[in-house]
Amino acid sequence: MSSRDIRRKYGQNYLIDPAILFEMGEVISPNDSDNFIEIGPGIGALTNQINTENINITAIDIDADNIETLKNKFKGPANFNFINEDILKFKLEDLKVEKRIVGNLPYNISTQIILKLLNDYQKIIDMHFLVQKEVAQKITGQVASKNWGKLAIKISAFFNSEILFDVPPEAFDIKPKVNSSFIRLLPKKDLNYDLSIKDNLYKIIDLAFSSKRKNIKNNLKKLDIDWDKTNIDPTKRSEEIPLSDFINLAKVYSA
Repeated sequence: MSSRDIRRKYGQNYLIDPAILFEMGEVISPNDSDNFIEIGPGIGALTNQINTENINITAIDIDADNIETLKNKFKGPANFNFINEDILKFKLEDLKVEKRIVGNLPYNISTQIILKLLNDYQKIIDMHFLVQKEVAQKITGQVASKNWGKLAIKISAFFNSEILFDVPPEAFDIKPKVNSSFIRLLPKKDLNYDLSIKDNLYKIIDLAFSSKRKNIKNNLKKLDIDWDKTNIDPTKRSEEIPLSDFINLAKVYSA
């Protein structure tokens, strides 16, 4: 398999624009004693922006050749740990320290990666990712907008998110056919719920958006929810329902 085929298989488009890389480093702003997890470091363009003294960087890449390149390229000043593994199989929760997560995510699995990371939200300080612009818009969608859907609601249950800036195809060595966006996700504090409701919450969200033509009550009829306990108008469509009501539904259903 050629290197081009391997890169296509893993969705590898390497960022090469020095101005954009510098801006990414500025908004990430590494601090003394930070513990970074970098997903899909490639050959180290973003790694180089956070490579400073007194921080720890665990870089995880599915491509063994990339890991060897990184080991030879980076000897410091940060403390490095290079891991050749599929991030979707990696047990991030085994790293007990509070962590900052960064990455130029493979576009074909970016949403899977982010949803997986939600399970460790209590140990995450922040996350900065480069993703497809359309995905960024769906992640940061607001209630009653076209982007208020399953992805936005699942993520907003545990994280605040924002688009920091857009990145054009010309910024990559292999130009993607889409625009990209650099996003920030910050875990919500002082929630009156935790991960114990996540499975039921996600089940409700998935069913709620199973048919856009139906109202939320019809989409959730399999769950036998007592709507009198929810203070939610059951005739509304799911895209009109705010996060707080989805949380309430999950609590009522879990009770």
